[in-house]
Amino acid sequence: MTIIRTVEELKALYGAAGETSIVKVTNALTAEYRQMIEASPFAAMATVGPEGLDCSPRGDDLSVVRIADDKTVLMPDWRGNNRIDSLINIVRDPRVALLFLVPGSNTTMRINGTAVVSVDPALIGSFEIDGKHPRTVVVVTINEVYFQCARALLRSQLWNSERFVEPTSLPTPGTLLKAAKADFDKDTYDGEWPGRAAKTMW
Repeated sequence: MTIIRTVEELKALYGAAGETSIVKVTNALTAEYRQMIEASPFAAMATVGPEGLDCSPRGDDLSVVRIADDKTVLMPDWRGNNRIDSLINIVRDPRVALLFLVPGSNTTMRINGTAVVSVDPALIGSFEIDGKHPRTVVVVTINEVYFQCARALLRSQLWNSERFVEPTSLPTPGTLLKAAKADFDKDTYDGEWPGRAAKTMW
């Protein structure tokens, strides 16, 4: 296997980045970037810690983040599995990256910046849904923000319903858990999951 070992080798192989790849990067939200991010109900959040990297899916009703100002976005941490890998990483290393998807759009948005985990009562209270609140809010300060060209989503045909995978053709969550723990009761887990999820969404 031939492996690239230096940045110089990589740059020689790929050539210079196009002008649009450079000029699209801003250090704060433009009105247009704000519009794209506000339309996104889903983002992947990457963090880093001493043990390595983590990438976590984040979703919310309507917009996955609230824009506080042109340099700050707020992400409530709703109920999950309590592993809190992302939050543990942020507490130790504030660097974060967000990749936003907008259903139906092949343009994605990216934010690179730093974050803190807030337990400010007023901030947490401002995200109330059905009388419930997130335990924490991730406050992201933007270092750079830009859009990603559509090629990846076009190649994947992500929004093409004719390419959607039939869920019954895939392993269930219970089956995946049983593969990791042989005596796991997958049938009970799968049977209870829909009701449990509905009760613990927020």
